[in-house]
Amino acid sequence: MMMNTTLEQLRELKLAGMATGLQEQLTQAGMSAMSFEERFSLLVDREVHWRSDKRRARLLKEANLKFSQACIEDIDTRAGRGLERSAVMSLALGNWIKNGHSVLITGLTGTGKTWLACALAQYACRRGHTALYQRVPRLGEERKHLGNTR
Repeated sequence: MMMNTTLEQLRELKLAGMATGLQEQLTQAGMSAMSFEERFSLLVDREVHWRSDKRRARLLKEANLKFSQACIEDIDTRAGRGLERSAVMSLALGNWIKNGHSVLITGLTGTGKTWLACALAQYACRRGHTALYQRVPRLGEERKHLGNTR
């Protein structure tokens, strides 16, 4: 009964990752052999990872990516693609994210601009930054809307 109260209190304190970790510890054999400090460390680690995963999922959802599976590691830089490997590697370092810069991708229809933009936005979200995928016509509509509200 006391453990159910503890689990409920953890959830009320918004420590869902820790509550889940404690439930798992209660069902796993051999946990009693670990010290209090070791078990507590596992619970805190579980909470940190739970919050990080939840934040990353929220950032990815808010980024509004057309291709959520696109990732920077899968960018094709073969010669026929027209992408410079050095430019992609520079973007992969993430300095543009740290410096608060935006990326505008231009090119012919069918060259993979959308996929590349989604891969870069997904990369930014994985690093804990906010990102937003938006096509230029939509961006123009939003600017016009913001101008009318002022």
